[in-house]
Amino acid sequence: MPLVTPLSADHDLETKELAEFFNETLGFCPNSVLTMQRRPAISKAFINLNKAVMANEGRVTSALKRMIAWVSSNATGCRYCQAHAIRAAERYGAEQEQLDNIWEYKTHPSFSDAERAALDFSLAASMVPNTVDDTIKEELYKYWDEGEIVEMLGVISLFGYLNRWNDSMGTTVEEGAIESGEKYLGKHGWEKGKHV
Repeated sequence: MPLVTPLSADHDLETKELAEFFNETLGFCPNSVLTMQRRPAISKAFINLNKAVMANEGRVTSALKRMIAWVSSNATGCRYCQAHAIRAAERYGAEQEQLDNIWEYKTHPSFSDAERAALDFSLAASMVPNTVDDTIKEELYKYWDEGEIVEMLGVISLFGYLNRWNDSMGTTVEEGAIESGEKYLGKHGWEKGKHV
């Protein structure tokens, strides 16, 4: 049972219009946004930040951004965000082999060294305490420029907010996200947890 009950998608029309973005990303409006709209300024600011962070500016592809989000959410333990991130990665064209082997990104041949550097950055930046160090920086700079690193940290930071929000709220995970979570993450023990 969530800490705060989500409101109807029709509660705030501006939020509803902005939230159409999630129909492409996930196929539904997330319950987290439906909860945030109890204070519409928060829901609107969040959606606009999400759109800015997830915009495809170049080599940090939409699929990679969603895998960065998954690694961050996995590090913090938010099962709601894990399911959302893997679903969005699937919808944004992540390779099937990467989706099936996201848990093994460090060693699986379907991930490039550049992707590994980005995903290692996500893991290190999501830890408490933070473990971004010179080794992480050196690996990032082998493959990515500073604008791309800013994009990646934007994703990691956005999901830091979402991981805290959804785990604290016990946000109910939606059917589509459950389906993706079970399909790609279930073999490693993913379950809804408190997000029922």
